[in-house]
Amino acid sequence: MERALYGPGGFFVSGAGPAAHFRTSVHASPLFASALFRLLSQVDVALGHPARLDLMDVGAGRGELLSALAGHAGRSSLADRLRLTAVERAGRPADLPEEIDWVGSVPSGITGLLLATEWLDNVPLDVAVWAEDGWRYVLVDPTTGEESIGDEVRGDDADWLTTWWSAPAAGTRAEIGRTRDQAWADAVGRIDRGGALAVDYGHLRGDRPVDGSLTGYRGGRQVGPVPDGSCDVTAHVAMDSVASAGERVARCAYTLISQREGLRALGADGGRPPLSLAASDPAGYVRALAAASAVAELTDPAGLGGHWWLLQPVGVALGPLMAR
Repeated sequence: MERALYGPGGFFVSGAGPAAHFRTSVHASPLFASALFRLLSQVDVALGHPARLDLMDVGAGRGELLSALAGHAGRSSLADRLRLTAVERAGRPADLPEEIDWVGSVPSGITGLLLATEWLDNVPLDVAVWAEDGWRYVLVDPTTGEESIGDEVRGDDADWLTTWWSAPAAGTRAEIGRTRDQAWADAVGRIDRGGALAVDYGHLRGDRPVDGSLTGYRGGRQVGPVPDGSCDVTAHVAMDSVASAGERVARCAYTLISQREGLRALGADGGRPPLSLAASDPAGYVRALAAASAVAELTDPAGLGGHWWLLQPVGVALGPLMAR
């Protein structure tokens, strides 16, 4: 999975980038960036308007989200204090605004907000299957995707499955999320003060998928997860495990809610405009209707609305930022 996604010629380091293959909340509507900018503004208030406010996007793709947020910042009081940084293993896009820094790993000393939208689902992991003698690793032919059963799962991976996966039955598959926990904990640990927001497809211990969730995407379609570099290879995130790992580092309680709840708390309610507006302001009615339609897509539980939002404060009290 590591080689297929990030090795030479890997899916995320070559080609046109993720937007050419699948639709994320970032690509679906500018309302997503607007909501996150409101979150950034609230973090800025909680921090007391620091002289430098960091906005970090981990797994930045081709910089689409930060470019949109840069546009919002340019029309706000944050413009002179905001430092925008994309964290991505692909090369810097030629058309990226010059005010956005481009780095290969999360730097230390962050004061502000770290975003990770659909990043953790692409942090490489191992897959296990429950056999007669316990958990065993699933092996895969990287050119064909053909699977076979490997060695017994032991050590830290076995401990993680015992703690975080549902009670197994014959044939149960599990994605061992220990690497995602480590990645999130490391990112949170790079923040001095502020917060981190992960937005991703995921599940909780009481509702793990018995067949696992490993799959692939290419050209806008779901395909087999063949790790040959030609497609995205992804698996949903064990959000409760990741949240616990971040909390241990930050020593602050986290918030874990649905994307629908998060967007509504940040002002994107998706309500249809009143018909009376069509008569008094036809153009305004059309704009409001389009906005409501975009919010509906972002909050649809069968699609992008199926995302979880994990907000981890670090060293500040963010208050009822995204209360239910």
